[in-house]
Amino acid sequence: MTDNPLHEVYSKFRVYYYRDVFRRIQSRELSLSTTEAYCIEVIGALGSPTINEFADFIGISPPNATYKVNSLIKKGYLTKVQSGTDKREFFLEVTDKYFKYWNINKKYMDIVEERLEKSLEPEEFELFNKIMRRISTEMMPEVPIPTKGEEEENE
Repeated sequence: MTDNPLHEVYSKFRVYYYRDVFRRIQSRELSLSTTEAYCIEVIGALGSPTINEFADFIGISPPNATYKVNSLIKKGYLTKVQSGTDKREFFLEVTDKYFKYWNINKKYMDIVEERLEKSLEPEEFELFNKIMRRISTEMMPEVPIPTKGEEEENE
């Protein structure tokens, strides 16, 4: 594979996720196309973006993003919530249907985290989490995923 352990771990998570998405699309458990599944994942990860923020982030035109968003709304994975300060602005918010889908994917990460916690000393596990947070916040600034506190503020 590679001598880079970060790449190897990321690849394993990614391949596991893709396998799960394709399996659920084929079994008709997931009423989304592959592209829609990726779009809803991005919207969920971004918090509550506007359509333009979503379009800018994935590099597509606002009309194309609107088309994708409307499809996700129609399928029940997404809603638009009007801004309290600017009535012309709408924020995209994932629905409970999305969370049921997403929690299935999250389970694998939880399994890996439990394995880590069991196999590492408490200090090692704490250091691992500290390093992961630092990678997320300092080494990946182009991916603005909200922190737990920011998610709660948006609710």
